[in-house]
Amino acid sequence: MVLDDYADEIAARVAQRPTSATPEAEIDDEVSFALERHLEDFLVSNWSRTELGRKYDIYTDEHGEVVGRQYQTDTGPLDILACSKDGSEMLVVELKRGRLDDVVVGQVLRYMGYVSELAPTKAVRGVVIGLEDSLKLKRALQQVPHVSYMRYEVKFRLIGE
Repeated sequence: MVLDDYADEIAARVAQRPTSATPEAEIDDEVSFALERHLEDFLVSNWSRTELGRKYDIYTDEHGEVVGRQYQTDTGPLDILACSKDGSEMLVVELKRGRLDDVVVGQVLRYMGYVSELAPTKAVRGVVIGLEDSLKLKRALQQVPHVSYMRYEVKFRLIGE
């Protein structure tokens, strides 16, 4: 049996579902984009009150202007770029709404590669922040000790009088 005999069937099946090579913009819908943007807004607005804000500041330029939000790289914008308060380390923060898969690890590593060229004398770490991890993500992160995972939790309460 030769694989070429089934090439048309394989191509048809692959075309029916997105792959890891499918750009995220083609998969994500507008609601998902809005939720991720709100998560970013909230995190940036409350940065100093987070665990990350104790060790890192959002990246600023030489004039003190915050430029680390949606920081442009040659492979797309990273969500948040931060620098440790002692200046020795850069942090790439990737925010994802919902359940995470291992594909996000590659995305973070691409951004970290860019940042390591930008700041070659500094250590570069990454963190993925999402609502729920997956076994695939856990397995991938086991092999990448300089990338970690943090879970966010949303609480909303109405209190009647």
